[in-house]
Amino acid sequence: MNSIIASAGNSGPKVRSDCEITLEHQSSGGIQVTVNSKVKTLYGASIEKQCSEFAGAAGFQNLRIIVNDSGALPFVIEARLEAAARKLSGRDLSFPPALRNHNFRESSRDRFRFTRLYLPGNAPGMMINAGLHSPDGLILDLEDSVAPAKKDEARLLVRNALCSLDFGSAERMVRINQGARGLEDLEYVVPYNVNLVLIPKCQHADEVVAVSEKIRHLHPQGRTGGRIWLMPIIETALGVENAYSIAVSSPDVVALAVGLEDLTADLGVQRTSEATESLYARTRIVNAARAAAIQPIDSVFSDVADMEGLLKTVRVSKSLGFEGMGCIHPRQIPVIMKGFEPDAPSIEKAQKIVLAFEEAERLGLGVVALGSKMIDPPVVLRAQKTINLAQAMGLLSPDWRSAGTN
Repeated sequence: MNSIIASAGNSGPKVRSDCEITLEHQSSGGIQVTVNSKVKTLYGASIEKQCSEFAGAAGFQNLRIIVNDSGALPFVIEARLEAAARKLSGRDLSFPPALRNHNFRESSRDRFRFTRLYLPGNAPGMMINAGLHSPDGLILDLEDSVAPAKKDEARLLVRNALCSLDFGSAERMVRINQGARGLEDLEYVVPYNVNLVLIPKCQHADEVVAVSEKIRHLHPQGRTGGRIWLMPIIETALGVENAYSIAVSSPDVVALAVGLEDLTADLGVQRTSEATESLYARTRIVNAARAAAIQPIDSVFSDVADMEGLLKTVRVSKSLGFEGMGCIHPRQIPVIMKGFEPDAPSIEKAQKIVLAFEEAERLGLGVVALGSKMIDPPVVLRAQKTINLAQAMGLLSPDWRSAGTN
């Protein structure tokens, strides 16, 4: 045995939907469970039963279990019990919950990724109802938002969340750690139907290749849950210079993101609201992503109270060619969605271009014109993409042709 006592989880006045569990070896007395909770009258017996059953399954005979509960759901209690038991016993215990049916949704390569909401991987209170905010993706974060001493605990919590929670239509994403720890993180997320893995501070193509190969080992082709996509995050000057090689390093890469907090620190400059200090990096990343036929995704906006500043940033981001941004608070989601949606004049212009193209095709004309202007094929493709986006966002009826344009 490694120790006599071990703890996992969180407690305190500001903690919610979590618990702190302490395990203590005893020479005799069997399994003893003490629950401290404001809802003990309602849930104390079920918590005691869950703890006793876990102790038996893990092979403990004489063990004192103290639960300081702050409204934890069963999947959280399971994760905290397992983390504490690993510390106490020194054994590589593993008790993942069964994957629920709603967690077998697959994700497509070209789905919209306008908004992705970061959720700290060791904070269950932020995970439980996150799907109600309807982002395009939910990121369970194992990297920067988790303290080094809590990373092992976070792995188990994220695994259990992937198994137990319903994130609705959001793409199920996990940001792993860098290097060897990140490759180990994959063992806790890949078998549990993660849709997309974010690779932080990516500087070389071989980092992506290593992640892709590990995923293939853990997730053979044809396994239930579908293909697992990759989103490298560029956060250093070297990563910017290697952006294209990173973008084409694996057929599983579907997007290339930029992380401006770390990038500006690496450049030795202050991040500003105008973002002129990162213009070169952002345009290079957009260009690399477009050249690789994948999605360019912009950084997060760090001031959660400045909605006007966020909308301005989204509009600039869209003008540079980005197709989405990160979110650090749910209130940012509708603002970002609004900023990336096509406006009415753009939709109307796209309709006219597509109708003119279709009419030219019907008449067998080799040249497409709208008024006095000639229309090139790339312009038609861009117009069709605008229409597809407007339809997907509910801004344009599927039968818009019969409705006509103004």
